[in-house]
Amino acid sequence: MLVDPHMMQASQAQRDHRQFQSKTGVLVSSLGPTGALRIALTSYRSKPHCGGQGVYVRHLSRALVALGHRVEVFSGPPYPELDEGVALTRVPSLDLYAEPNPFRLPRLSEFRDLTDLLEFGTMCTAGFPEPRTFSRRVAPLLSARAFEFDVVHDNQGLGPALLEVTRAGLPLVATIHHPISVDREVEIGAAPWYRQLMVRRWFGFVRMQARVARRIDQVLVPSLSSAQDATRDFGLQPHQLHVVPMGVDTELFRPRGHRVPGRIVALCSADVPLKGLAVLLQALAALPHDQDAHLTVVSKPAPGGKTEQLVDTLGLSQRVHFVSGLTDTGIAELMASAEVACVPSLYEGFSLPAVEAMASGTALVASDVGALGEVVGRDGRAGVLVPAGDAAALTTVIGSLLCDPARRAAIGAAGRARVEERFSWTATAQATVEVYRKAIAEAATGPITDRLPVASC
Repeated sequence: MLVDPHMMQASQAQRDHRQFQSKTGVLVSSLGPTGALRIALTSYRSKPHCGGQGVYVRHLSRALVALGHRVEVFSGPPYPELDEGVALTRVPSLDLYAEPNPFRLPRLSEFRDLTDLLEFGTMCTAGFPEPRTFSRRVAPLLSARAFEFDVVHDNQGLGPALLEVTRAGLPLVATIHHPISVDREVEIGAAPWYRQLMVRRWFGFVRMQARVARRIDQVLVPSLSSAQDATRDFGLQPHQLHVVPMGVDTELFRPRGHRVPGRIVALCSADVPLKGLAVLLQALAALPHDQDAHLTVVSKPAPGGKTEQLVDTLGLSQRVHFVSGLTDTGIAELMASAEVACVPSLYEGFSLPAVEAMASGTALVASDVGALGEVVGRDGRAGVLVPAGDAAALTTVIGSLLCDPARRAAIGAAGRARVEERFSWTATAQATVEVYRKAIAEAATGPITDRLPVASC
C-alpha cells in the first residue's frame, strides 16, 4: 500500500477529537485539520445542466478547489463543464446514447477492445452498460497514476472494476444520490406488461451497484431518506453512510425582480416516470381555462413520445413549452422569472431543482416523498408539500398560489432563507473532505471503530 504524508497526517487526525455538527441535524464526524488533498473524482456520465450528476461534479469540484484541494475529474461522455482550476480527463466510450441518435450502430472502426464489445453487446440485449464499462476503462488509468492521488471519489458509477484502485493503494469513497432500485420499480410499474421484462433487463446493473456499494466503506448520501433506501435496497450498513446534503450557488440562483404572470417552471426529465411530469400536466389541464397559467419545462421530450402525446391529449399545446440547452445562467434566470416552481416527482433522493427554486425566491410546490420533506421542510413556510402522484391536490395548490401574490412572496422569502442557512456547496465540500480523511486514515491504519452512525437509519 502506498503511504504518503497526507495519509500520515490523516493517521494523526484519527487521534484528534470528534465533534458533532448539528446544522443539518445529521451526525458528521470531524477529523481535524490536515493538508490539502489530491482528489480523483469519477463520473461515468456528467451531462452539464440536467440529470444531477454533471451538476454535482461541477459544483463539488469547484468548492473543493476553493478550499485548497486539487481535483481531477475523470468522466465518460457527455462530459461536464468544469471551472478554472479543475482538471478533466476524458474517458471515451462508444457513447451509444448520444443525441440526436441514441441506441446508434457504431462503425466497425470504432471498436478498440473487449470493453467496447461489452458496451455494444449489453445495449443490443436491452441492458445499460455504462456503469460497468466506465469502471473497466477508468480503473487502469487511476491505478497507473495512484501515486498522484490521495483518494478516489466515485459519483454513483459503482462498477466492479473500480474496486481495483484499492489494490493500488487508493482509498475509495462513493456517492449514492439514491439507489436506482427506486427508479427501477417505478419504471416497471409504469410499463405495460409486455415491456416489463425489457425494463428489468435495462436496470440489470442495479444489482451490480448494490454488490459494489457493500464493499465500499465510506458512502456519501444527500439525505436521511437516501440513507434509509440504501440500507433497505442495497444492503448497506449504517456505519458505511455519511449524510452530506448537496448545495446550491446562491449567487447564481437568486431573486431577480420581475416575474412573468402565470409562469410555472419545472426542471425534470420529460419522459422519466419517476419525475412525475405526467402528474403536473394533468394538474395544469384541470386549472380553469381562464386562469393565467402556463408551464415551462426544462427538458427535451422524445419526439412523438408519451409526454408529447399527453400534452396533445390534454389540449395543452398552447400552455406548455419545453426548453433545453440552457446555460446555468439561463436556467437561473428562468427559475427566478416564475411565480411558481414545481417538483412533481414520485421520488427524490435530494432534488437540486427544489433547492434552486427556493434559492431563487420562487414559491415551491413539491411532492411529499423521499427527501423532499427534508429539503423543503414540513411546516409549509418554505414550500408546499402535496401527496406524490395526486394531480387534484397539485391543481388546488398551484391554483391558489397563482391567485395569492402575498403568499407566494412569503414562501419565496422563507425558501431563500432556508437555503442560505442549510445548503451551500462550501459546507458540502467541507463535509465531503472529512469523509475523504476518514477513508485515507482507514486505508493507512485500519478501520476507525468509533465511527458515528447515521441518525434514524
